[in-house]
Amino acid sequence: MNHTHYETYQKIAVIRLDNAPVNGLSHAVRKGVVDGIRQAEADSSVYAIVIIGSQSIFSGGADMREFGTGAVIAEPNLRNLIGIVETSTKPVVAAIGGTCMGGGLELALGCHYRVVAPAVQLALPEVKIGLIPGAGGTQRLPRLIGLEAALNMIVSGETVLSDLLIATPLFDEFVEGDLLAGAIAFANKVVAEKRPLKRVRDLKVSHSKPDAFFMFVRNSVGAMSKNLPAPLKCVEAVEASLTQSFDEGMQTEARFFGELCLSSESKALRHLFLSEKNTAKVEGVSPEAKPRTIASVGIIGAGTMGSGIAINFLLAGIPVTLLETKQDALDRGAKQIADYFAERVTKRKMKPEKAQALGALLKPTLSYNDLSQVDLVIEAVFENMDVKKAVFERLDSICKPDAILASNTSTLDLNKIASFTKRPQDVVGAHFFSPANIMKLLEVVRGVKTADDVLLTIMQLAKKIKKAAVVSGVCDGFIGNRMIARYSAEAGKMLEEGATVQQVDKALEKWGMAMGPFRMGDLAGNDIGWSIRKGISQQHPYYKWPSSELLADKLCELGRFGQKTGAGWYSYAKGKREALVDPVVGALVEAHRKEHGFTARKISNEEIVQRCIFALVNEGAKILEEGIAQRASDIDIVYIFGYGFPPYRGGPMLYADHLGLLAVQRAMEGFARNDRVDSDVWVVAPLLASLASAGKTFN
Repeated sequence: MNHTHYETYQKIAVIRLDNAPVNGLSHAVRKGVVDGIRQAEADSSVYAIVIIGSQSIFSGGADMREFGTGAVIAEPNLRNLIGIVETSTKPVVAAIGGTCMGGGLELALGCHYRVVAPAVQLALPEVKIGLIPGAGGTQRLPRLIGLEAALNMIVSGETVLSDLLIATPLFDEFVEGDLLAGAIAFANKVVAEKRPLKRVRDLKVSHSKPDAFFMFVRNSVGAMSKNLPAPLKCVEAVEASLTQSFDEGMQTEARFFGELCLSSESKALRHLFLSEKNTAKVEGVSPEAKPRTIASVGIIGAGTMGSGIAINFLLAGIPVTLLETKQDALDRGAKQIADYFAERVTKRKMKPEKAQALGALLKPTLSYNDLSQVDLVIEAVFENMDVKKAVFERLDSICKPDAILASNTSTLDLNKIASFTKRPQDVVGAHFFSPANIMKLLEVVRGVKTADDVLLTIMQLAKKIKKAAVVSGVCDGFIGNRMIARYSAEAGKMLEEGATVQQVDKALEKWGMAMGPFRMGDLAGNDIGWSIRKGISQQHPYYKWPSSELLADKLCELGRFGQKTGAGWYSYAKGKREALVDPVVGALVEAHRKEHGFTARKISNEEIVQRCIFALVNEGAKILEEGIAQRASDIDIVYIFGYGFPPYRGGPMLYADHLGLLAVQRAMEGFARNDRVDSDVWVVAPLLASLASAGKTFN
């Protein structure tokens, strides 16, 4: 299949990029463009060349599927392709529509002229995958839009609308209507007026106070980038556009790009980029399955979670019916939603008229009957099976036959919840993470009877509300909470053995976790885990809890639920989130050690990190082996977007791969020799052991 097409329109040759879905600049596309340039140069009847994608997309940049293969550097590579375009003996016009990002924008910068449709989205987002633009973006963009504007685009990686750059030399003409017709007309004008071949490389970069500017930028970017090397490399590369010749600057850019390509941080971020795309590939779904139409949503529960879920759908323009059982609770939820939109307006992130229009899509109600015609209902009530039973029995009797019934449960058996209805095929788990309007992760729980079209609908809807959706099978805690239970239990075990609350948290935060396990517990509410443990004890009265879990129970028995009560593993001043060391907790831990016969020992920060992170890895391996998760990369996505795992480490499973699974296994075997370890905690998962033995990896 050809991914470029060559046509002539009288005196103008047109090279059209055609590599769905984003016109990625694969080796075939690059070769096609070079062949087109040469064909046009050899044709005496051709006077100018237009490179175009479609009205909706010019190019999304490099084809990420080629990363890690020889194709990414195969000739013509992107830098050389752009060099051929730039040195063309005939004028080359880039016709830019819709989206133009990464290598696509770099290709456009290498053309002699650029025409653009209105409201085109432009970006050099390479920094988001731990790289810098590697095909001249750091050298050419400053020459067209100015040093500071270019640096902002490159360091942030954020999208900028073409309309905001109308006053710069970046674009030669704005085209209303048909882009190709406008580009051909412009190319004919260039020929008729005998305009020179404008090469961006010949322009100069200037700044009135470069030393002071770059000192300020380095301090600012360095403080924000922390463990990510790419942002500061972006700064250095852009500075080279000012201090070096164009060719020297290109060499500097190439050197930095090569170094970053080999860095563990970029490998991790590229892994996450591709992994997030792979989550949409759901195994076992019939190719005949078609998603259902979701034109309206009902949400049961107007608390923090329910209100946050509602905001997601309102932002996507989907009407929401919000149900509560009491008026004051309903009013609080509606106010929380209204306050969110008001804050967006205050911060100038949304126009007042848009906020008003989206807010008007909300219908608060106290009546279940108002849910009778919605296409999807999401239950976000208290995490108790009896409460869920009452809700789903009511929904089963009221909702229309093809409505999807979703539970936001984080731990309970979805198959049992589905059994409360006469339509288990329409029941699915939709586990949002709090705050639901901010956290990107959505665990989509597939019950044994969940229909393929239901699963497909939720996965596509997740994309519409800008969530990273990961499919999970049914088990206690699904993927995320099942693993975090092991992580938190290991943290508690080390308290018994001699570590302090603050030492454990600081060790893991220094390693890269957004929040240590005890601070995380205080934020989420320690009573949630306590409630889950009590529920499990009711279902399994003979289950013997590890002693570290009993310590967590003692904390809750004192009413120390976390930030919401002003005291948990730490204490908190009223209205503040700063975690303060509390001697009450130290005394509680010491008393617990004496009661259970523990003698405190010195525990290193390295041991804290390894035991907590490897506990995640071991449980993740079991989840993979059981088929609860489809792939190791899905687990990595869950932990990056739901639990504050550092993105530059790529997720727990990729981190284990980087260390080497044999090394991870040996460390676990060492932990198992701890004479106070709980039984079976460090029994190496069979999948991990077999992969380690074979020299293989999870990913």
